[in-house]
Amino acid sequence: MITNVIHRRRRAQRLLLLLVIMLPLTMLLALGSGAVKIAPGDTLSALLGADRGQASLIVQQIRLPRVLLAAIIGATLAMSGAAMQGLFRNPLADPSLIGVTAGASLGASLLIVAGGSSLTGFMGLSLVSLAAFVGGVLAVLLVYRLASSDNGTSVATMLLAGIAITALAGAAGSLLEFFTDNERLRQISLWKMGGLDGATLPRLLLATVVAGSVLLVLPRYALPLNTLLLGESEARHLGIAVNRTKLALITWVAIGVGTSVALVGTIAFVGLVVPHIVRLLIGPDHRTLLPASALGGAILLVCADALSRTLLAPTELPVGIITALIGVPFFISLLRQRHHYGMQT
Repeated sequence: MITNVIHRRRRAQRLLLLLVIMLPLTMLLALGSGAVKIAPGDTLSALLGADRGQASLIVQQIRLPRVLLAAIIGATLAMSGAAMQGLFRNPLADPSLIGVTAGASLGASLLIVAGGSSLTGFMGLSLVSLAAFVGGVLAVLLVYRLASSDNGTSVATMLLAGIAITALAGAAGSLLEFFTDNERLRQISLWKMGGLDGATLPRLLLATVVAGSVLLVLPRYALPLNTLLLGESEARHLGIAVNRTKLALITWVAIGVGTSVALVGTIAFVGLVVPHIVRLLIGPDHRTLLPASALGGAILLVCADALSRTLLAPTELPVGIITALIGVPFFISLLRQRHHYGMQT
């Protein structure tokens, strides 16, 4: 038993080290990818300011904010997914289960149909982005309220309430799409597919502040999440404030995922697959699972965005399509071989 624990801990440390090395390399390659290909050496020179030509303009002003935003958003979605899987005690849970993604989509759809997609709001964000954030937060508040009672907050009820609110928001969004015109329908469809083409320095700054706070706070709940794996009663006996932990996790995940959806649209799959794959590789210890998931999510979304810019260059594919095309086959392969990693779920 002790030998297995030591082996798993060493494997987790090796994976973390590998991911830490892979992330900057992946970002460097992504900076050189696109309609105009730039060699890694020239990309590095442009980043360091040694090159003042076209490569410097493309790398520093166009691609760097986009790659950094992809890394931050990917890390936020993946770590939020790991936290939700720990809270629901289900390795197939997803941040969208609490209704934030569906609520954000409905909020964005309402603004697009109302004709506010071209108006600018806070820090250069469109009103659609602001409406998406508000819609996501309101949906989560409703889900949490439905799941709360005098006896506390039920995780099972929260899951059912999230499914119900997601279905309701989806139906309302479909109703809007049915009555709107073709131009706005296309805008809604493209927004739902997700994309990083709108990356700017103000958006990057907002993502760094908000999502960065989420990435710093969630790892502090690693031990409570580990304890919750034993069950809520056991966690209470061990001194964990279960209801306070649930509220804190739901709040931070709602803020992180709501901000991500508001900035780049709906990017599914990252919050489900990355933490599940990491759990298969290193086990359920959230002390290493949360940071490893964040690194893995950043790498996945940076790679997906680079592919979206290169596969049909100069045309860009929606990055949400790329994340599914990359992740689904790998995910299915790992699920078929999960017994090699000591997981039965």
